[in-house]
Amino acid sequence: MTRKTIRRLLPHRRLITENQAIRKLGPRLQDPGLWHINRRSVSGAMALGLFCAFIPLPIQMFIAALGAIWFRVNILIAVPVVWITNPFTITPMFYSAYLLGAWLLDTPPNHFAFELTFDWLFKELAHVWKPFLLGCFIAASISALAGFLFVRLLWRYQIIQHIKQRKVRPRRKTPGTDD
Repeated sequence: MTRKTIRRLLPHRRLITENQAIRKLGPRLQDPGLWHINRRSVSGAMALGLFCAFIPLPIQMFIAALGAIWFRVNILIAVPVVWITNPFTITPMFYSAYLLGAWLLDTPPNHFAFELTFDWLFKELAHVWKPFLLGCFIAASISALAGFLFVRLLWRYQIIQHIKQRKVRPRRKTPGTDD
């Protein structure tokens, strides 16, 4: 995805920073590094967002926003990337992370019937928290690295394609030259 396409998809910086609620957050949000669209900022934001997507807390977007401010990566990319964890994907993502953690710890995975109660959650979480958190950390790290490398490679590919197109384009003759 080119820089122009990303700029077209994202809201303008002024639209967000001039919001009264956001303006109260102070000058840290006015940092231009949070709004740049370059290879470093976009790839870092992708990695941060993918890592935060595997944090099993309901404040993933807040953590991604704070991380974007801390690492000075594009906040408008880091926060929406977290949305890959949504009501449709959260169960397979976290169950796969649990299975990964159980496999790495060499413990047999618990098979259970899900109930939507706090009592069930606390009873089951007491048995599965180690493999679950290990699996979440490993899956977060792998997906963050994969997202980072994917954006870097895609960016490099776009640059190479742009250079090739520029070489093929016919040059305009300037007046007074004999080319």
